[in-house]
Amino acid sequence: MTVVEDRTTPPSPRPDLEPEPKSNFERFLLVVFVTVPFLALVAAVPMAWGSFLGWSDVIITLFFYILTGLGITVGFHRYFTHGSFKANRQLKIAMALSGSLAIEMGVIDWVATHRRHHKYSDKEGDPHSPWRFGNDWKALTKGLLFAHIGWMFSSERTNRERFARDLINDKDINRIHHAFPYLVATSLILPGVIGGLVTWSLTGALTAFFWGSLVRISLLHHVTWSINSVCHVFGDETFEVRDKSRNVWWLAIPSFGESWHNLHHSDPTSARHGALKGQLDPSARVIRWFEQAGWATDVRWPTPERLAAKRVG
Repeated sequence: MTVVEDRTTPPSPRPDLEPEPKSNFERFLLVVFVTVPFLALVAAVPMAWGSFLGWSDVIITLFFYILTGLGITVGFHRYFTHGSFKANRQLKIAMALSGSLAIEMGVIDWVATHRRHHKYSDKEGDPHSPWRFGNDWKALTKGLLFAHIGWMFSSERTNRERFARDLINDKDINRIHHAFPYLVATSLILPGVIGGLVTWSLTGALTAFFWGSLVRISLLHHVTWSINSVCHVFGDETFEVRDKSRNVWWLAIPSFGESWHNLHHSDPTSARHGALKGQLDPSARVIRWFEQAGWATDVRWPTPERLAAKRVG
């Protein structure tokens, strides 16, 4: 997918940003959606030892974590942002919906922000680089916190026209983006409704909401944010890059392969991020299934020659 710059309007002093920043109300809602699920995640540890967790809660939580997590990694990231493959209309819509249920951003804002990150990765203009404040341990500690969560509370909003015009012009995606508030409500309410119907009890609905909505959302958020923070400071560098992107093996499963971040920044359009032996990449496996089903075509799989050309040393 290519990004075409808008040349019909006068240039802005900061063309990478929307002229209208986030409102105070939007930032307040962000605080709520970050804090409340996180408190639920903290409370989940002692509650898991009691009677506040049943098998239906486990199954519902896993289902929504996998659905929304793959919606982000396969859909928002590898497909919409980088065009790692082509998808039929049904798959495109399904990925946009499932990624939106992760409650990270609307699809157009998510893609625009991530494309901006790649344009300026770990340099001035990167919306969430942990190296923003310097290289010493104090600056890096501050930078890690900023890259992980602090950047979202900025009033800045990435310019959609500049970085995601292709999605703005897609009628299906534009509708889904503007339906984001309704999808947020669906993501919060649906696990509890399913839990209540499965157990036929109010308690089952409440526990499913706690685990399948609050805990699941917070856990997925922090895994996603760890790619921005942890994977740009710690880990191994196997492929040549112009930034600080690294591989963090222990995040591979919860992030569905996104933590093989070094190859991704070396070759952003590759459909597989964990391309070396032993690097598990569930998102790439799902894309392979889509390809075998005929729903995905023109998949950009890494070749041995391309990998060898980018290897360090």
